[in-house]
Amino acid sequence: MEIIASQRIWTFTDRQKDVVRSTCTAVREANAPNVRNYMDLATKIADLQFHNRDFVLMFRGQAGDFRNSSGNTTLKPTLLRSPGGSKTVPNGVLLERRFEILRHAETALVREYKRRGLRGLQRLQRQQILRWAILQHYEVCCTPLLDVTQSLRVAASFASHAATDSAFLFVLGVPQVSGAITASAEAGLQVVRLASVCPPSAVRPHIQEGFLVGEYPDFSSVEQKAHYSHYELDFGRRLIAKFRFNPDTFWKKSGAFPKVPRAALYPPPSNDPLCELAEAVKAGIGMD
Repeated sequence: MEIIASQRIWTFTDRQKDVVRSTCTAVREANAPNVRNYMDLATKIADLQFHNRDFVLMFRGQAGDFRNSSGNTTLKPTLLRSPGGSKTVPNGVLLERRFEILRHAETALVREYKRRGLRGLQRLQRQQILRWAILQHYEVCCTPLLDVTQSLRVAASFASHAATDSAFLFVLGVPQVSGAITASAEAGLQVVRLASVCPPSAVRPHIQEGFLVGEYPDFSSVEQKAHYSHYELDFGRRLIAKFRFNPDTFWKKSGAFPKVPRAALYPPPSNDPLCELAEAVKAGIGMD
């Protein structure tokens, strides 16, 4: 994956009120500036999109700004995250185990799709990244993909549900998105639009406006992973900006923009057949 904008990007810092020219590395190293409420955040995002016009902005909400051993913000896919929150990279044995679970989960996913007669089976069988996208979004197992959304309010709500004192919102820049899967050889990145992947009866991807980002070309084994350094597979390399807010006061001051309830972000299985399918896949590979 290429680092975003080898020239300079526009961002916000915790020291200056207005948007400034900077670099991705500087953004990752710095502290996240605070935002008061949703309108304050949305106004800054509008400024970022205007100035970083060559990129589509995607958002990710988290409870913390996790750092790597160099002190930079890290946004790694679940498959490559360090065990127990440590800053050491996963060893080959752990990666091999995670890839093995992923392969079994892919097989179980296709089997459950067939058994339930869900639409989109042929595409699922042909394209591995589509299988990864569903397994990642429905939290079945670790994958090489990272969940993001095009909805600022959804991302801020996710961050708030997971946080206590502070919540964080990360802004990633990706190439222009077209179709269900957008692959950019230049950026070394692919973007999956989840609503175009899942059957129409699956509600969660539509409510969450879910997308997934992954390395391009993708890697599906420890042997292929060996051709990449860990820092190359960190989506922090696509970071344009990050913000911090207090989840309690943020929404109280947001007026007409309330937090999306957790029950709305995660519809019950009765409203989303892929929830039940995901549980069946987990049980089939011993992950329940």
